[in-house]
Amino acid sequence: MAFKRIMGLNVIDDERYQAYREAMEPILIDMGGRFGYDFKIAEVLRSKTEAPINRVFTIEFPSEAVMDAFFSRADYLEIKAQYFEASVADVTTLALAED
Repeated sequence: MAFKRIMGLNVIDDERYQAYREAMEPILIDMGGRFGYDFKIAEVLRSKTEAPINRVFTIEFPSEAVMDAFFSRADYLEIKAQYFEASVADVTTLALAED
């Protein structure tokens, strides 16, 4: 069974966000996770939040416990602080799913 998050972001620095992805993806893969879909979007027609969204993606893990462990790892948190926080203005969780 896989655990997925569908995320919406407001990316304000594409280069720095790409550096974040490149730095964190080896950790993600090492823990059995991966990105599924990834879209840059130009227009949001309907939203439940006031936060702008210009990037939508799925991130998948073997279980919810692995997902929680990934997001609390010290090496991941260092990468997040270095790249993500300066490159993303808004984060919206669109959905969580198991399959």
